[in-house]
Amino acid sequence: MARYIGPKVKLSRRVGVPIADIPKHTAKRQLTPPGMHGFRGKRAKPYGIRKDEKQKLRYHYSVLERQFRRYLAEAGRSKGNTGEVLLQNLERRLDNLVRRAGFARTIWAARQMVVHGHIKVDGHKVDRPSFACAPGMTITLREGVTKLVRENMESLAGHIVPGWLEVNPAELVARVLATPSSEQIPFDVNTNLIVEFYR
Repeated sequence: MARYIGPKVKLSRRVGVPIADIPKHTAKRQLTPPGMHGFRGKRAKPYGIRKDEKQKLRYHYSVLERQFRRYLAEAGRSKGNTGEVLLQNLERRLDNLVRRAGFARTIWAARQMVVHGHIKVDGHKVDRPSFACAPGMTITLREGVTKLVRENMESLAGHIVPGWLEVNPAELVARVLATPSSEQIPFDVNTNLIVEFYR
């Protein structure tokens, strides 16, 4: 299984926005470009602006290029705005739901929890991070991981759960209430530029 295992903060610095909501990524000095004084190169051209927007979204959901292209192709075949459908498909990924529910601090920790078989969907173990959750599905945890999840939730004090997701912290259960809309996604990205990049 291919995955990115390099330094994560470097990704935030490369695109100029925090791709994870933890202090390591949101610190002001981490958002300067890499290099001793923060490399200030030439002005970005239209291609570079669109590429950076695409990379921002890819890094935020920890998806590789080929998989991202598949999501975009699927969104293009669906009814509705391609950019909005793309965001909805990425947001409904199981590893992202674990992160949004506050069970894990980052997308990488959430992905590891899923791959290690700690997550159940409607009572069945699911170990695929790309599993698409539909409205009405319930996400629960295996007993062995509850202590870690409670520690994660305590460290994420003030974490806001999106409106399309319902979380019961006492029982550590999350339920998908609806398909997320682009306004409910807490990551600012211009999907029109991403769609243009692939045309």
